[in-house]
Amino acid sequence: MQEFVQVDGARLGVQLYPEPAGVRDAPVVLISPAMGVRARYYRPFAAALRDAGLAVIVADLRGTGESTPRPSRACRYGYAELAADIGAVRTALKERLDGRRLLLLGHSLGGHAAVLHLALHGEQEVDGLALVAVGLPYWRDFAGLRRYGVLPYTQGIAATTRLLGVWPGWGFGGRQARGVIRDWAHVARTGRFPELHRVDTEAAVGRIRTPVLAVSVEGDQYTPHPTLDRLCVKLTAARVERERYHIEGTALDHFNWVRSAAPLAARIADFTAGLPPR
Repeated sequence: MQEFVQVDGARLGVQLYPEPAGVRDAPVVLISPAMGVRARYYRPFAAALRDAGLAVIVADLRGTGESTPRPSRACRYGYAELAADIGAVRTALKERLDGRRLLLLGHSLGGHAAVLHLALHGEQEVDGLALVAVGLPYWRDFAGLRRYGVLPYTQGIAATTRLLGVWPGWGFGGRQARGVIRDWAHVARTGRFPELHRVDTEAAVGRIRTPVLAVSVEGDQYTPHPTLDRLCVKLTAARVERERYHIEGTALDHFNWVRSAAPLAARIADFTAGLPPR
C-alpha cells in the first residue's frame, strides 16, 4: 500500500506491506534505501522479511521514487534532512508502530541516514538498527590500486555537482541534490560524517546505544567490508554484531543481495527477537 508523508514542503513516499500471516503485533522493519534506489526495488527483500515474521515499511529517500522534490538547482537538502525524514515517517505512522518493536534498517546511503537519525534525533522508541551493505566510502579503505581511483571519482562527482547545481545521475546514484552529494563526498574524502547544524556528528554517533546488526555483503563493489568496519568503530557505546553475508554459489554485490535475501531476513528476525525490552 502506497502512502505519503508531508514534511518541509517535500512529499515522502512510503510503502506499507501487509502484516505477516499468523503473527500478532509483529515487529516492524522500517527500511531506508540506497542512493537513487526506489522503494519498490526492495519488494523481494520485504517478502523475505514477511516470511520471517516481520512487518515491513519502506520509505523512499527524499527526491527518489515517489518522494519529492525532484532534485534540482533549487534543492538544498543533504544528510541532515534525510536523517530528519526518518523521524517524520515514524511520527506519521505512530499509530501503526505503537507498542511494537521497531528496527531501522539502512542500505548504503539509507544506513547513513539511519545512523544520523539516531545520533541527532534520539533513540526513543527504536529498538534496533540493522546496517546492510552500508559503509563509509573512505578512499583509504578500498583495496589495492582501486583506492587511488575512489578519491578522484567521488570528488569529481562533487565538483561536477557544484558546477551544475545538481548531480544529473551520470552513471552513479541517480539524480541527487547537491547537499546530498556534498555530504557523501565529505565522507569519502575524510572518513568522517560532516558536522550538521553545528552538531559534532562524530561524537553524537559515538553516543548511540541502540543495538546494531552490521552486515557487509561479499562482492560489494561500493561498500566493501573495511568500509563498514570503519563505521562500526564509531559506534563505541552500542552493542554491535558484525557479520558478513554470502551465499555459496551465488555472486552477490551492492544491490542484488536484495533478491537473495531469505537467509539474511531470517538472521534479521532472530536479531530483532533478541533485542532487549525497551
